[in-house]
Amino acid sequence: MSRLIASLVCGIFMIGLFWLDRENKPRPSAALWIPVAWFLVACSRPVSRWFTSVSGDIRTMTAQVSDGSPMDRAVLTGLLFLGLIVLLNRRRRVTECLSESIPILLFFGYCLVSLMWSDYPGVGFKRWNKAVGDWVMILIIWTEAHPVHSLKRVLARTTYTLIPLSILFMKYFPEFGRTYGRWMGEVHYCGVTTDKNALGAICLLFGIAAVWRMLGLFGEERGKGRNNQRLMVQCVIIALILWLFSMLDSVTSLSCFLLAAGVLFAIRFRIVSRNPMMIHGVVLVTLMVPVTVTLLGASPELLHAMGRNSTLTERTDIWQMVIRLTPNRWIGTGYESFWLGPRLDTMVANVTHWWVPNQSHNGYLEIYANLGWVGVGCLAVVLLWGYRKVIRALRQNLPASNLMLAYFLAGLIFNLTEAAFFRMMIPSWMFLLLAITQSRPKQPPTGLARPRLWAASSSVPVNEL
Repeated sequence: MSRLIASLVCGIFMIGLFWLDRENKPRPSAALWIPVAWFLVACSRPVSRWFTSVSGDIRTMTAQVSDGSPMDRAVLTGLLFLGLIVLLNRRRRVTECLSESIPILLFFGYCLVSLMWSDYPGVGFKRWNKAVGDWVMILIIWTEAHPVHSLKRVLARTTYTLIPLSILFMKYFPEFGRTYGRWMGEVHYCGVTTDKNALGAICLLFGIAAVWRMLGLFGEERGKGRNNQRLMVQCVIIALILWLFSMLDSVTSLSCFLLAAGVLFAIRFRIVSRNPMMIHGVVLVTLMVPVTVTLLGASPELLHAMGRNSTLTERTDIWQMVIRLTPNRWIGTGYESFWLGPRLDTMVANVTHWWVPNQSHNGYLEIYANLGWVGVGCLAVVLLWGYRKVIRALRQNLPASNLMLAYFLAGLIFNLTEAAFFRMMIPSWMFLLLAITQSRPKQPPTGLARPRLWAASSSVPVNEL
């Protein structure tokens, strides 16, 4: 099949997905296109890199100090400016959301203060602005008149665009959808993203949403004809994502997807969803499995079966070097400043494997390197507060609360071998931030329980904002 025909087929397929999953009411506001555009960029690649092939866009590692191109800065600044205008018009609801998110405000404040001892405060400030931009886009979603419906629209618009395009690029546009190993020339699929791990991350996040939608549609009883169409769409998306996982060597994302999907299935049972201790037990088991396998080395056989060794593809070597190169264990190097300048040059000079690191491959260690033990403590406060908020929403059966728990757990697990906490435009962090900033409805939902073992889904927006 030629490229032109494949592109036409892909376009028709995408239109079909949108048409089958269409919803006429309630209509989200036009402002929702701002976070959609932001999420599309964050979940794919910088705008400037759409004009060059992945393999041809090679820059030296020290060039990261420039932190992007003027085109990228112009696009993101424009979206951030538009987002701030929207939030100013919704300032009453925004104030309520911010008052419920004091720990996050304090953490962002500490990140800003940390630029005082950074070697590259200018670069750090630009990255801090982008990280704040993530929160601005999420606030637009949660301050919509129908936030859960708006969330579903954002997820649909990004998923139905990026997943089919990734497959198209991988098969018919290899200069955009594939990268090749530096020494052996082996093929790595990246789709619309810049590397295989980034593609695995969006498969993880969109896959969780598709499973959530699928389970929710099984629980609905009205409008069966339309529900069958939407159910078919979610099943197709899940099938495409599973195929992408089979083509990728992204064990972290696949493991997170399976664990998060397992949690979504588990809390569908009333024996779990109506018992707080059972919910905590499910969460604890879900977290302990990857922690014991990856960090404690409890099952080397399982790591070997997943194609990994005891060093987690040399990640443990990077962890040791990061700890050794961190200049101040209490306050770190300053927000997003560790992987710049002499430390990056030292890391590159001492690298012993084929790939060059640009992150710690552990979100908790990344916070330590940039913000020290003070930052790690602040992160612990944010995560404990966020978990309490997510669990409270689940116990109140708020709309999409089960999805928020799945995203929260996926974010915690993902950061065991990848660095994503409070980093600008990293999809796994954006969805974790989405989970812990879920707004409360004005009135508590009613009619929660159904007299059967398989509980109703909280994906149906009851008494939305």
